Amino acid sequence: MLLWTFIALVSLIGVAVLAAMVAAFITVVYVALVGVWVLFALFTLYFFRDPEPRVPAGPGLVVAPGHGKVDVIDVITEPRFMEGECRRVSIFLSVFDVHVQNAPVSGKVTYFKYTEGKFLNAMKTESAQHNENILLGIESADPAYAKVGVRLITGLIARRLVPWVEQGEVVERGERISLIQFGSRVDVYLPMSATIQVKIGDRAVGGETVLASLL
Repeated sequence: MLLWTFIALVSLIGVAVLAAMVAAFITVVYVALVGVWVLFALFTLYFFRDPEPRVPAGPGLVVAPGHGKVDVIDVITEPRFMEGECRRVSIFLSVFDVHVQNAPVSGKVTYFKYTEGKFLNAMKTESAQHNENILLGIESADPAYAKVGVRLITGLIARRLVPWVEQGEVVERGERISLIQFGSRVDVYLPMSATIQVKIGDRAVGGETVLASLL
């Protein structure tokens, strides 16, 4: 009788210890999952942050449509909206940059073209030619009818373009015009007469940094 009582007692203690270990393991897993969720929630809030731009005043100014690093300044041919040679300023947006885009100039959106494509790494400048993109063409109000193009380009991770304007709408310089989710690229097309005011390697702030002057 004593032996069976002892065995039962030991069994109960073993079960209690095992239950405590399982409970501790579940608690650790739960805390870890909560921690991962909190980190993901904080990163999501950080990623989708939308600061109010301090839009500069002045005639003929072209502000950066996106937040990121200026890594290309060149001359290309854009046949659809610019209808020929134009200056290009390209901005790379990493996953840590703000991904809301702003209108570079005040004017009317007279061209809107969505093009399906690949999802190459947006760090590569050729992604502008091959990746899914939206080309917005704006006829400036200052100076009147000057053409400024904005190409919103997806990347390896960024696979969704969310435009907030349509063809025919009037926008103000610095106004929010789109969202690109995760790392991506934004190209700005300017008339050959535009004076570029940034250099490769500069950090651009959307709606604030002056890229060029049209006067």
